[in-house]
Amino acid sequence: MRFTSLVVELIRARPRLVVVIVVLCQAMLWLGVAVLFYRSPPGQLATAIAFGREYQVGTDLGPPLSFWLSDIAYRLAGNHLFGVYVLAVLCTALTFWVVYLLARAIVGGQQAVIAVLLTMTITAFGAPTLEFGPDVLARPLWVLLLLHSWQILGQGLRNAWFAWSIEAGLLLLTTPAAAGLLLLIAGFVVSTAQGRRVLRSFDPLFALLVVLALALPYLIFVLRSDSVGLPALPVLAELSVRAWQWLALAGGVLLAISVVLVLVLLDASWIGGGETDAPIIYRRPVPPLGRDFVYCFAIAPALAGSLISGLFGLPTVFGGTAVGLTMVGLAMVVASGDLIYLRRQRLLRMVWAVAVAAPAVLVAGNAVVMPVFGDREVATSMPARNIARFFVESFERRTNQRLQAVAGDPQLASLISLGRRRAHLFLDATPQRTPWLTAAQFAESGGIVVWRASDTAGTPPPELARRFPGLVPEVPRSFDWLINGRQPLLRIGWAIVRPKGS
Repeated sequence: MRFTSLVVELIRARPRLVVVIVVLCQAMLWLGVAVLFYRSPPGQLATAIAFGREYQVGTDLGPPLSFWLSDIAYRLAGNHLFGVYVLAVLCTALTFWVVYLLARAIVGGQQAVIAVLLTMTITAFGAPTLEFGPDVLARPLWVLLLLHSWQILGQGLRNAWFAWSIEAGLLLLTTPAAAGLLLLIAGFVVSTAQGRRVLRSFDPLFALLVVLALALPYLIFVLRSDSVGLPALPVLAELSVRAWQWLALAGGVLLAISVVLVLVLLDASWIGGGETDAPIIYRRPVPPLGRDFVYCFAIAPALAGSLISGLFGLPTVFGGTAVGLTMVGLAMVVASGDLIYLRRQRLLRMVWAVAVAAPAVLVAGNAVVMPVFGDREVATSMPARNIARFFVESFERRTNQRLQAVAGDPQLASLISLGRRRAHLFLDATPQRTPWLTAAQFAESGGIVVWRASDTAGTPPPELARRFPGLVPEVPRSFDWLINGRQPLLRIGWAIVRPKGS
């Protein structure tokens, strides 16, 4: 009697249910990590929220949409970071769901599930999941753009143009790489006969007007701030260094999809003898246009992003690794043929589960193990709420006024700006980055200046004392980490700049 596992039967009978289950499981896993192990926001998330609080049309961090949304989510959650984490997880979940919808339109519902499962193993969708920002928000917008591009090109749905134009405009307000991504779509359209026929109607013109209307405020900011130029091209002597940097970035991209390649190899019939009774996942033949569409957007974004980063010396793939690799899972499914045999199912399930859970487990393990066996700080172990509460309340007790601004160490100042009073962040070392507040305005309104204390007297760093003459340091304040372990306590030096006339 032939046996078929419950997972395979669910993929065949209820593909949407399988996608919902696996996406919800990953979302709950990351939210659990945030609740249990994140006492402060990861990466530059605190700075992003502080910038979003100002609702500037543009900053040196890039287009403003993701920063605005982070501040809105933070406020809706009662000034709690959990709201931003939920927003980030929702973006990732929406990305996988739209990947399923796009794959279903090209390869059918059953193989679309396999495309989603493969996409979830790409490491770029794991580690940065909770650090909401331009790269995270760009993922669902990019996949939605591809979905409606396929509906226009492959299915002839003219009513998809309006949604396409909205998504293109929002993408331009999200990531600096949006123009390049839109150029890739335009290049694919003009290179195909079906695309050239689509361009003969008035729909693209109307869509272009909507895109310009959405992105116009940011485009005006870019033109006025003289930031339209690209970084300088490297001189000939630097080309070899940049070439090695590109190779390193390309190696990182291949490493990100390594689990996808491992799963494909483990399912191959020529490894260890193929199973004769392996269950089959069937699809209708993919049209040539659909095959070209999938392969183009599985290869071109990551290749172009890595080349741009290598050429201009950028540290990461331009546009984000996850955005560039969004279509890789679907490309593997398309390349596998109309019949996909699921061999060695138990091994495949185990490898897939480990790949999906490993990033979250590593984050949690790092928060627990590193303080005990090492002396390196874990940034997410800082007690952000305790730090913000202490300095906000100290300022209010000393001056009987509301805390308006915070300066000094950028990391600490960003955390304090998340306090219940939502003080303005002032980057005194680079004041051009925070144009909403000047040194004169900071001296007028008063505020808190913080730094990492290196002694028990709380002596401020010399450069900080020069920028704030007459600074009188207070007794440093010590805080416990999530797990102290072998680390010294977090000692913060601070001083109050009293408001004028107080």
